[in-house]
Amino acid sequence: MKYSLLIHRALLLLLAMAASLPMADGALMPAESYQANWNSLGHRTTPQWLRDGKFGIYTHWGVYAVPAQGPNATWFANHAYNQTNSPERKYWEATYGPLEKFGYKDFIPHFTGEKFNAEEWADLFHKAGARFAGPVAVHHDGFCLWDTKYSDWNAAKMGPKRDVVGELAVAIKKHNMKFVTAFHHAENWWYFPTWNSNLDCGNPQYSGLYGPIHPSGAVPTKAFLDDWKNKIVEVIDKYDPDFVWFDFGLNGIADSYKQEMLAYYYNHAAAEHKEVVATYKFHHLPPGAGLLDLELGQENDLTYYDWITDSTVDDGEAWGYVQNQSYKTVANLVVNLVDHVSKNGYLLLNVGPKPDGTIPDAAKALLLGMGAWLKINGEAIYGTVPWEIAGEGPTQLTKKSSKGSNFNENNHLQYTGEDIRFTSKSNILYATALAWPGEKILIKSLAPKFNWPGLYPSEIASITMLGDGKELKWEMTKAGLSIATPPTRPGEVAYVFKIVRKELF
Repeated sequence: MKYSLLIHRALLLLLAMAASLPMADGALMPAESYQANWNSLGHRTTPQWLRDGKFGIYTHWGVYAVPAQGPNATWFANHAYNQTNSPERKYWEATYGPLEKFGYKDFIPHFTGEKFNAEEWADLFHKAGARFAGPVAVHHDGFCLWDTKYSDWNAAKMGPKRDVVGELAVAIKKHNMKFVTAFHHAENWWYFPTWNSNLDCGNPQYSGLYGPIHPSGAVPTKAFLDDWKNKIVEVIDKYDPDFVWFDFGLNGIADSYKQEMLAYYYNHAAAEHKEVVATYKFHHLPPGAGLLDLELGQENDLTYYDWITDSTVDDGEAWGYVQNQSYKTVANLVVNLVDHVSKNGYLLLNVGPKPDGTIPDAAKALLLGMGAWLKINGEAIYGTVPWEIAGEGPTQLTKKSSKGSNFNENNHLQYTGEDIRFTSKSNILYATALAWPGEKILIKSLAPKFNWPGLYPSEIASITMLGDGKELKWEMTKAGLSIATPPTRPGEVAYVFKIVRKELF
């Protein structure tokens, strides 16, 4: 009986241990086996590393960097192939000759990547303050940037003749950033008019790049869906990404394939004792199965759910490298990041490298500018949570979108020193003025009122500005918390007041 009791207790201990497995950071994670259905997949939580990291960088680098034509480099070929009178088709034929004789595949030898250096990219992204980074592994055009067994049309065999995804996986993880891979290949089904036998995309010899030949308007075949899933699973197995990002083409993928792919990814992560995230756009996954992504979008106010925006350094939506491209400013990028974080969001920022693998100098300068700001003010971003309200101020997002908050990003708002965003960490409230407020700032939301507690004067231990560090004079008035600013600005954009609180009573 004594031994039976010992065995019974040992079995209970083993079951308890099996119910919780150690993660890399020492925390415990349930040993969950995900099934390929939405009931099982629909209760995912955002990884703590993403909640803390907030900011990441990804790259649109591919064959489309060779023609380098806008306004959207990644859609240049689609417009040229599908619209005979489009500016893209006219440019193509004036520059390269008739499309019937010079096709998209003929750009590949010019996609050389001779100066591509994964370590340099990773070092730049790390200096920019990114906590996660990685490449678009395959875009709509069907050209894969890794050494894949599912297509000969890949960067390891053609163009750069390098395993771009593999090299970046090593370099990015070496810099202690989480690794991102993005997938757009669901759109390959209809990106090229493969039903047009007058063009090279209608030649089955090139179907590995352009996609299988099928009638216009046909739904994806089993072979296409298998290929779509197999490529993602291959990247998961070979490179172990922490973050898998999907473009809007998910709405064209059969439910069962999305379920099988996600179950595989989440079970793979559980086996590795790590937290991962997959993103989706619009309603292309059910709530809870992944993290909502807002393309070039932002929320108007604090949300109950968390979300991420994919945006880009170029001043428009070129995504890939475009000749003579104009760019945003450091102020644009910093203010957008601050605004997102205050509203329970994150930012994934895109850069488009040149065909030789170099990142344009203007883009580099922007990323380093963000890094300089984060070096001073990062404690108001990393590891923070939203406060009770996102912020205050007269400047409001007015651009509307018919698609939720997608494509409503506004990088040209002229914020004032009265526009403030809040974040919080432990006993600290960060109030970030989006422009220099002058000799004093008045934070109206912090005035204690009957129906809004604000801050009591007795709970304020100290107020400083990040980058200055000296205690600032302040007083609580009926109108709000008035703070004297330092005599010298510690930067050029977005100034953070660090309000340390103590016990109220």
